[in-house]
Amino acid sequence: MKIALITDAWQPQVNGVVTTLLELVHELTQGGHQIKVIQPGQFRTRPCPGYAGVELAVRPRRALSAMLEAFAPDAIHIATEGLLGWAARSHCRQGGLAFTTAFRTKFPEILNAARKIPLSWGYALLRHFHKTSSGVMVPTHGVLQMLEQRGFRNLRSWTHGVDTRLFAFQPQPSGYPPAGPLVRPVLLFVGRVSHE
Repeated sequence: MKIALITDAWQPQVNGVVTTLLELVHELTQGGHQIKVIQPGQFRTRPCPGYAGVELAVRPRRALSAMLEAFAPDAIHIATEGLLGWAARSHCRQGGLAFTTAFRTKFPEILNAARKIPLSWGYALLRHFHKTSSGVMVPTHGVLQMLEQRGFRNLRSWTHGVDTRLFAFQPQPSGYPPAGPLVRPVLLFVGRVSHE
């Protein structure tokens, strides 16, 4: 299957979205699918205000449409709600093409915390973005329920999982020598620190 993946988040960014998409592309390619990633590095860009290291494609619609038409994908997935995502959505709607989208980041909370934009405005915009999607992929059941309560439709659970080759199950805890003689149990929290 030929799959077009449109994303505003891509290398050299290092974040959860990019990591997830890189793994997705790897697994789909291993499964015999042909993937065309359309990402900001293929366009003229400008820095994203407030996010160092994030580049946004500038007026990508025409070039993005040409890329999609040349590739002629069997499926189109819009991974982000940025400028490339909106351009891809517009192309698909104009051409009557089905597409899926993903909800990964609580941008309304970020905008509310950073710029005091009301949550209702942010969620109204995202509801509009996703409403014509054939399926809105969400990472957890909790996010799915939250979006349902906010009026989103066509939600699909799409957990990201754990790489069991990297994190193999062991019936007994194993020691980690670099940790030395720390008092057990040792607890670790791994999470994101951001505006929201």
